[in-house]
Amino acid sequence: MALNEMFVGEIVTELLKQLNAISHKSCFCKSSADNLITSIQELLPIIEELKYSGVELPAFRQSQLNRFSETLRGGIELARKVLESGRWNVYKNLQLVRKMEKLEKQVARFISGPMQAHLLADVHHMRFETMERFNRLEQRLDSMKTGSGRWVEEAVKRMEVEGDSNLGGFSGIGLELGKDKVKKMMIERDDLNVVGIWGIGGSGKTTLANEICRDNQVQSYFNNRILFLTVSQSPDLEQLRAKIWGFITGNEPLNYTRKSQCEWGSGPQALVVLDDVWSLPVLEQLIFRVPTYKTLVISRFKFPRRVVNEVYEVELLGEDESMSLFCRSAFGQNSIPPTANETLVKQIVDECKGLPLALKVIGASLQDQPEMYWLNARKRLSRGELICESHENKLLDRMAISVECLKKKVKECFMDLGSFPEDKKIPLDVLVNMWVEIHNIDEEEAFTILMELSDKNLLTLVKDARAGEAYCSYHEICVTQHDVLRDLALHLSNKGEVNERKRLLMPRRDTELPRDWEKNADQPFNAQIVSVQTGEMREMDWFHMEFPKTEVLILNFCSDKYFLPPFIDDMPKLRALIVINHGTTEATLENFSVFTNLANLQSLWLEKVSVPQLSNATVPLRNLRKLSMVLCKVSNSLDPAVLDLPQIFPRLSELVIDHCDDLVKIPLSICKVNSLQSLSLTNCHRLRELPADLGMLKKLQILRLSACPELKMLPPSIGELVGLKYLDISECVNLKCLPKEVGKLVSLEKIDMRDCLQIVNLPTHAALSNLKSLQRVICDDEVFGQWRNLEKTVPNLHVQIAEK
Repeated sequence: MALNEMFVGEIVTELLKQLNAISHKSCFCKSSADNLITSIQELLPIIEELKYSGVELPAFRQSQLNRFSETLRGGIELARKVLESGRWNVYKNLQLVRKMEKLEKQVARFISGPMQAHLLADVHHMRFETMERFNRLEQRLDSMKTGSGRWVEEAVKRMEVEGDSNLGGFSGIGLELGKDKVKKMMIERDDLNVVGIWGIGGSGKTTLANEICRDNQVQSYFNNRILFLTVSQSPDLEQLRAKIWGFITGNEPLNYTRKSQCEWGSGPQALVVLDDVWSLPVLEQLIFRVPTYKTLVISRFKFPRRVVNEVYEVELLGEDESMSLFCRSAFGQNSIPPTANETLVKQIVDECKGLPLALKVIGASLQDQPEMYWLNARKRLSRGELICESHENKLLDRMAISVECLKKKVKECFMDLGSFPEDKKIPLDVLVNMWVEIHNIDEEEAFTILMELSDKNLLTLVKDARAGEAYCSYHEICVTQHDVLRDLALHLSNKGEVNERKRLLMPRRDTELPRDWEKNADQPFNAQIVSVQTGEMREMDWFHMEFPKTEVLILNFCSDKYFLPPFIDDMPKLRALIVINHGTTEATLENFSVFTNLANLQSLWLEKVSVPQLSNATVPLRNLRKLSMVLCKVSNSLDPAVLDLPQIFPRLSELVIDHCDDLVKIPLSICKVNSLQSLSLTNCHRLRELPADLGMLKKLQILRLSACPELKMLPPSIGELVGLKYLDISECVNLKCLPKEVGKLVSLEKIDMRDCLQIVNLPTHAALSNLKSLQRVICDDEVFGQWRNLEKTVPNLHVQIAEK
């Protein structure tokens, strides 16, 4: 029942009319009638506020009003009976008197209880929120050119999306823990003036904030002085600042100065809630340094601690909470009904990955649908496809708001994330390589974009303590992404004709290539990125396809044998090839001869495969600059007897060999790869020695040897690496010593030698005194003092004890 139907219809008007009649005509019920008239007249201002707000209240508040409405309807019927009752029917009149007294108590309890304060708070919030929407809409419409219907339609659509603030809500489920944590930050921590609620779109941030504002303890602490403002992407800063300053000072006009901001602050506690904040400069403009009020910031983005002192990250729902919320949307109850297919329901709930908005939207879209519709929905969800129009409008389009505000290059990088399998960690090295090759950026800019996407909650960075440091290794850092965000990337990438898409992606692993690829294989595919996800592939499983513009090919599979796709021959512009096996053992690669035509290949990533024997005849990768082999069998491929690395890789600048258990020693010919700038031999537990002529690599700048427990010594020729800037020997637990020749590394800037348990003595002070470029050393307690003695000779040196 709509709010104005309950109150503004016949109920209140008719009841007041009847009560006035009783007051004038009836003696035995006059007292109760007069009290009821007074009570209902006290309620009229609230009714008028609600009437003209034009917005329906939340379901819980609506239900309370529904019950009270029925009470008033009963009051009308009771008043009629009082008026119709004869004066001489004493028994009946006594019953009516008691019923009138009961009605009087019910109305009085309703008005004197918490409902009045809740209603006024709701109206106050809705009035401001409605005013904010119209102000933003007017501002956008004013800025648009007359006659541009598409712009107007787009603006109105955006307003509708922003206005649907309760869509991601899940009242009563999963809120208490978050509410308690945020309350403690605001109430128990006097040192925190600005507190944040952070989470991805649709995770229930605004719902949590609303529940906090309605909490009795919060309202009492802030003396019911709570201002809730929606900031949005295009705020009117002056208007918002005026409202905030008028609220905290009690003066509506904008009359603030830096001086008054510092002097004022003797009033009562107040809370300003800033919802939907999109940028740091805007936020900084809306925070006043006044000690008597606090600010609660709700955003999809991370802000620095100097601005937002402490943040609560909204957690996604657990299994039971997800099921309960989904069932409430799909079935109108908190559990799976007996008539539903329990297994099917659980599978669809699992696809939502605990995101409240996804659970509500998808659940509602399946309400009252037949089982075949549910089966099709599960299939489409598993492929990252839309199940209905509301799925797109209410979920993906709303999530897309976070992406549309990105710069073009950052948005492209976000969409690239759809190229990788669901629920798998993406090696950062793979991402950086790909972005460098196709977006014309360097590694530093790629890492900056990664951090921006992480700060905007569009991916999660799984990092160790070294991530982001100078010379840190990217291949030990991974990226993860919520499935709904991945679905969004797929949705944005899969628009348009299949042959013209910039990204040709398989959303899920399948036993064969998509049928629409085969149907359109008679025409070239113009994709820049191609991603394939399958199990074992044999030669007959592939069909002919042409990719004249493809620069990145990603092959994800799960098997112990894999025939490389013949269409690699038809990728003349291929710059990055990524081959990742998600099986349990290293896969044997067949059809390695396709590499003979990859003249433009710049980057090659091989993971959990048995690398075939490399030779100049089979793999003449003249332009390859980066080769990464992770979790691979490499003993055959690196046979010193047949391998001539400088002939095969004449331009190789970076070589990564990680977690390759069969690597005992590396070919001597590596010392002749004059172009090599970075060499990483990490987590190779059987590596025993390095080539004696390692010093021939005059251009080498980075040498990583971490976690190689069998490595016992470094060759003396290491002192000839005149260009070396970074040396990592961390966790080389059996390394006996640092050779005195290390002192000749005049370009060395950083050494990481944490957990080198056998090294207790360094070369002499005189031997190390030439390390004039050395800026940082990370070491254990045993050699900390010896390195500290060098600080007097090397003025920019900082020595740090490694964290355990």
